[in-house]
Amino acid sequence: MASRHGDFNQKIDYVFKVVLAGDSAVGKSQLLARFTRNEFSLDSKATIGVEFQTRTLAVDHKIIKAQIWDTAGQERYRAVTTAYYRGAMGAMLVYDLTKRQSFDHVARWLEEVRNHADKNIVVMLIGNKSDLSTLRAITTEDAREFAQRENLFFMETSALESTNVEPAFLTILMEIYRIARKKSLVANDEQESNGNSTVLKGTKIAITAEQANVGASKSSCCMST
Repeated sequence: MASRHGDFNQKIDYVFKVVLAGDSAVGKSQLLARFTRNEFSLDSKATIGVEFQTRTLAVDHKIIKAQIWDTAGQERYRAVTTAYYRGAMGAMLVYDLTKRQSFDHVARWLEEVRNHADKNIVVMLIGNKSDLSTLRAITTEDAREFAQRENLFFMETSALESTNVEPAFLTILMEIYRIARKKSLVANDEQESNGNSTVLKGTKIAITAEQANVGASKSSCCMST
């Protein structure tokens, strides 16, 4: 697992916005707390509007600030939360693997993300609460089949037991980084071909979750009606 310690006083090279979406009570806030602060609360209240927290990572000598937005799952907040898809480079669609309805609603959440976010957004399907396997209502195979059909990353997690939380977030962040890095290299190549000799040169890289050195910071905001 990546380290949570490091010196991140230098400038931020990338800011990646990732949105958590899904029905209420599927564990989005707990996943966020586990990833950013390594915390879990049994007394968790429903998110009102939108909250966000951040975590800073050092990858390939670059400083990446992950800005994770936790959107409310209740229908009455949908008009507010859809605005926060704008500018998102990643989305994690979370369902409770003990509640069939939350999985059935994933298609609707996916449609919402694709309607309001950039067409190239990286999307991951998350089946949360894997610690409650005896109460499972959705098989891993059904969820994986849906993810493959929709070209999504997929992972099952437990915020309570901290199972796969770190790998899930790092997987989507590393994929966003890969895309951003590729775009940067293409831009550099285009500038070089136009005779610009001051551009920075780079090479393509492959980063695994274990190679990322990670530090944590946090902030939050909320909106209410």
